[in-house]
Amino acid sequence: MKTPDFAAVRAEFPRANDKLWLGAAETHPFSIHHLEAIQRYSEFRAYGPGDDRHSYTPEMQAETKARFAALINAQPDEIAFVQSTTDGENIVLAGLGLPAAGGNIVIDDLHFEASKYLYTRLADSGQIELRVVPHRDWQIDMADVEAAIDDDTSLVSLALVSQVNGYKADIKRISDIAHAHGAYLYTDIIQGVGATPIDVEAMGIDFCATSTYKWLMGDFGIGFLYVKKELQGEVLKQTRYGLRQIKSMADYTFEVHPDASRYEGTSSMPFLPGICVYEGLKIIERLGVDNIVAHAQPLVERLQESMPMLGYQPITPIDNPTAIVSFLVDDVPATKAKLDKAFGDQVLSFRQWYLTDDNGERQRVDGIRFGISVYNNHDDIDRLLNALDS
Repeated sequence: MKTPDFAAVRAEFPRANDKLWLGAAETHPFSIHHLEAIQRYSEFRAYGPGDDRHSYTPEMQAETKARFAALINAQPDEIAFVQSTTDGENIVLAGLGLPAAGGNIVIDDLHFEASKYLYTRLADSGQIELRVVPHRDWQIDMADVEAAIDDDTSLVSLALVSQVNGYKADIKRISDIAHAHGAYLYTDIIQGVGATPIDVEAMGIDFCATSTYKWLMGDFGIGFLYVKKELQGEVLKQTRYGLRQIKSMADYTFEVHPDASRYEGTSSMPFLPGICVYEGLKIIERLGVDNIVAHAQPLVERLQESMPMLGYQPITPIDNPTAIVSFLVDDVPATKAKLDKAFGDQVLSFRQWYLTDDNGERQRVDGIRFGISVYNNHDDIDRLLNALDS
């Protein structure tokens, strides 16, 4: 694939031309293509069909699934629409009969807060045994993973790319360990898909889910759930019921789709968010994930090199191959004041993470997180570094 002209790509994102935004790991800005599609849909809702005005048609929905499936090396019949990443994870948990089926569940310390909340609540109520693999120097040690998983493990749940620091887990090795003990692997891919290569087959992923408002360049309210074909139906049961699951209602037989659509829930199809991710997936496909990675990495490396000289300790491993890089902040108000003075608006993500220290105690960590996307360039990094150095 030809290397894109990322200067031209930047011009497609109005926010990049007007303001600094280094926080795509929080939310990704819309492009001019999104704005045009939203306008067409709005006119359809106002005036009805005609003159290229239309809804989020069944054909577009099928194409959206197909594009997403291709992005993660899955098949379209392995993809279901869900409301969010957390919605997808709950579908997996319920479909596996957990917690009633028993066994322990393994997560890691760098997992998403909503997942930690889910499993902590189940553990606190005595419904599961929860095992949390600690981070060591902001990474996950495979020896700790092997120690946590045993023949009583039902599910291993973790993020492909951590929302804390962008750390990319060795999913294939973890999958091999889990499967050797008869456990299933669920992966939260929201901070990776669209910005880092994903191959669910090669990685040995059983289930994964994502929302679309980050690297998929979509919006809130729609996401995707991947369910490996061999696990549909018999292993992952259908636990909720809605019309989107039905292939045919002839004679009220209610024939259910024989694919992952059976897991789609009770909500109406969110047409506008669907249109947004439809546009986002087209951009990603046009640019190519490998090109997106190659564009982001030099900018990430500059931050890794320069931020420590300004007093910000990195917590993202060097040579980590993702578009996220995070740093500890000793004086949050002072850092915010510098950025407010320079830009007047939020330009990156200030975060508070609750993690486990070396003594096994919970600790709050204050930091900043960068998410570098297709519209960012070296001038953006210069402006940010100059502001923090003032």
